[in-house]
Amino acid sequence: MTETIAIFAAVLTLALVAIGLLERLRARRTDDAVDRAIDEAERISARQPLMQHPQIDPLQCVGCGACVAACPEGEVLAVRGGVAVIVNGARCVGHGRCETACPVGAIRIGLGAVAQRDDIPTVTDEHESTVPGLFLAGELTGIALIRNAVTHGVACVDAIARRLDADGASGGARDGRATIGIIGAGPAGLSAALRAIELGIDHIVIEQQQAGGTIRHYPRQKLVMTEPVALPLVGRLRRRDYTKEELIELWEDTLSRQPIVLSAGERLVELVRDDGGFLVRTTGAEHRVRFVILALGRRGTPRKLGVPGEEQAKVAYRLTDATRYADCDVLVVGGGDSAIEAALALAAQPGNRVTLSYRKEAFFRIKARNADRLDEAVKRGRVDVRYRSVVDRIEPDTVTLRISTPDGDADLTIQNDFVFVFAGGIPPFDLLRKAGVAFGAQPVS
Repeated sequence: MTETIAIFAAVLTLALVAIGLLERLRARRTDDAVDRAIDEAERISARQPLMQHPQIDPLQCVGCGACVAACPEGEVLAVRGGVAVIVNGARCVGHGRCETACPVGAIRIGLGAVAQRDDIPTVTDEHESTVPGLFLAGELTGIALIRNAVTHGVACVDAIARRLDADGASGGARDGRATIGIIGAGPAGLSAALRAIELGIDHIVIEQQQAGGTIRHYPRQKLVMTEPVALPLVGRLRRRDYTKEELIELWEDTLSRQPIVLSAGERLVELVRDDGGFLVRTTGAEHRVRFVILALGRRGTPRKLGVPGEEQAKVAYRLTDATRYADCDVLVVGGGDSAIEAALALAAQPGNRVTLSYRKEAFFRIKARNADRLDEAVKRGRVDVRYRSVVDRIEPDTVTLRISTPDGDADLTIQNDFVFVFAGGIPPFDLLRKAGVAFGAQPVS
């Protein structure tokens, strides 16, 4: 009996050792796979985050992988050595689902070291810039997503309301000066206006085009990720996905129901301090306000290619209705989500022949959903992707691309009817610097 027990114990011990070795081997293989993914991300410059991103506390992380499973973009995070790590930081758009999913609070979404960049303004925890009374909201701060823009707009007004209470001042206009001047009528600006109405604070919203901001320039039926969010005076938006048209309808309905003071068709030209507040100079008027909330976004003026022939009418920098183009030879230039979505929308139209030109060797900062859709379109021959290519010149009926190859540069001339350029925008940073806003530092206290 004793011998039987000894044999059973020995077998059990061997089994446990074998299981342990197999588990170590599995973990090693997993770690090796993550290392290869990290090396590839670094090779194509996709490891470093562009904006907000998950910040992981390795001392709290238990390596459960909940954050990896929760991320809708895919391959942003992985577990290596029992700790979550960033693999493709450039693909993070700040949904924040990893932070919510983490059972031990080891992840938070923020700017981290990215805040040291010289294209991100310095702000306080209340979103106030280094210029007293000048607040920043939305993408201008380096934080993307509609949900965050709404939160910022509300937070800015709440901070101003606390300032007014501390000074014993009312929220009404005084000496012909509005209390809050809100520059930009996108999600951040409109949310700020709604919160100002809710708190009884006088305001004016200045917008160079129409309410809705850059959303109006998205392609038709583009899905906009909002996440569940609450708008002042409107209530909670419970769906995660809205099309561009649905959001525009929501903004227009809100404008019709709420007394938002909107001055459209005015572009901000200059912002200067004057006695007791700010002077906001636009292309159409001058406005004196006590506080300013800048909700301009980061896109600014479209960035041009600077190549011969770019001045032709067939060249555009946004696509709003792909159905207007059929049986055409179309070139789309760019490597971000806007370029991918435009190429896919154009490829879906009858008879179109779509070429997508990107200067790098792979797309590394696009949404997982767009990457999957593009792969399928390429397999079906709907989109011809030309990596490592730049536009050399644009002719009336053709476009010439310069393509980098192992043997040197080579020119490729293709038939062309339309060119859509998505090379980003020139943000309004010079205007901010002129107003005194500092950049490239950690948030001030």
